Amino acid sequence: MSDIEEKRRQVLYWRLLARLFEPEEQPALESSSVAIVDDLGLPPALLDPGTSVDNLVQRFPDLGPEFESLADLAEPPAAPDVPSVTAHAGATGAGPTSGTDDEAAETGRDGGAVSETDTGADVADIPDGDGVDGAVSVRRAALMSKLLLNTFATGSGAVSATQLADWQKDAGWLKCALGDEGGREIAGKLSEMEGDLVRRMALREVLADSRLAGRLSPSMSLIEQLLRDKANLSGVALANAKALIRRFVDEVAEVLRTQVQQTSAGVIDRSVPPKRVFRNLDIDRTIWKNLPNWSPEDERLYVDKLFYKRTAKRMTPAKMIVVVDQSGSMVDSMVNCTILASIFAGLPKVDVHLVAYDTRALDLTPWVHDPFEVLLRTQLGGGTDGRAALELARPKITDPRNTVVVWISDFYEWAGEAIFAQFEAVHRSGAKFIPVGSVNSSGSAVVNPWFRERFKGLGTPVLSGRITKLVAELKNFLA
Repeated sequence: MSDIEEKRRQVLYWRLLARLFEPEEQPALESSSVAIVDDLGLPPALLDPGTSVDNLVQRFPDLGPEFESLADLAEPPAAPDVPSVTAHAGATGAGPTSGTDDEAAETGRDGGAVSETDTGADVADIPDGDGVDGAVSVRRAALMSKLLLNTFATGSGAVSATQLADWQKDAGWLKCALGDEGGREIAGKLSEMEGDLVRRMALREVLADSRLAGRLSPSMSLIEQLLRDKANLSGVALANAKALIRRFVDEVAEVLRTQVQQTSAGVIDRSVPPKRVFRNLDIDRTIWKNLPNWSPEDERLYVDKLFYKRTAKRMTPAKMIVVVDQSGSMVDSMVNCTILASIFAGLPKVDVHLVAYDTRALDLTPWVHDPFEVLLRTQLGGGTDGRAALELARPKITDPRNTVVVWISDFYEWAGEAIFAQFEAVHRSGAKFIPVGSVNSSGSAVVNPWFRERFKGLGTPVLSGRITKLVAELKNFLA
């Protein structure tokens, strides 16, 4: 890459930083960036933080494939020569600002401060490629700057339903541009930012207007906010909230249901004779067993006996007991495990029980098929005493060899030795005991290190935070 092209790339990234941290445009950087974008043949709207990526792609369709292929343009990534800077609260730039009514929802983003949480936008980590054409690298910098600015300049004022939806789409474009690995690394930070946007939205007013509520895209952050605000929802707002939860559950179920159903179908039961119908005919075995009847003269195979495939499957009913810590630090886990329990409860031959606890325990099994109804009955907060939950859960273990106990908590129990002794007793009874540190959207998990080591010694290591790992473990049990 020539020095001129490197400087052009740096101008674009310095302009990105300036728009993130300064309330006013920097004329020199803006004019230089406009000239660079024009020279690249890109539209000026690329520099407008008030224009969403979706809107830009609709107006200039050729940009869509370019945004999508950004992750493939450079191997390996190299850092631009710009100081490492992380955005903090109080800085200003483009992003969602004020207004939650319908008129404000239509105006889009027009300025404000960056997110109250660290954006994690370390400019030294912005991927660009060595070994690629200089002009391509500058063009890539222009496109990546657009994605970073739209995602991390989230403003500081109130957020409308339309603004939240635009941000969610822009964040999706950024994750796509970063590729699978980069998208996973940034998912936790984006989830925090989304949670901040949801908190800044006048959610009750939005939910009370069905037209505005229809613009919301269901997400974990939104569901968590609904859970915190559930006591204030009623009428139309409550109905719209339930509809959002249903949509979210359906989206999660769509990803997991096929794998779960395939694994829980059972194994072939060889004690059941095969049905003697044509669709079960085992042609290969029939030919092999009748080969002695081959007639060279007639060039025919005479079949004395037909063989059929066994298709009956052993479907032993499985009992799944999900116990979840509902203390204040486990909001995300409460939402995720409730959805997961409802998915498994919808499968044939799986008996699912759900228990939530803090210092007291609540049996939520009657509502396990309806995640939102479960969440309405939870009371987040308080301490943590798993012994109360065990008093409800242990009598449910009537057939240990056919029972799995999923215990989701950070395991900061005040009666550590006593509760662990009871965990050990459940494990030694023959039931499958699966401790899960946290089931959250970012995949991070905080677990009491004392419990982590004790579970490892017991041969039941604590699963990490991603819900997919828990599903895989349950699939193995149900197979």
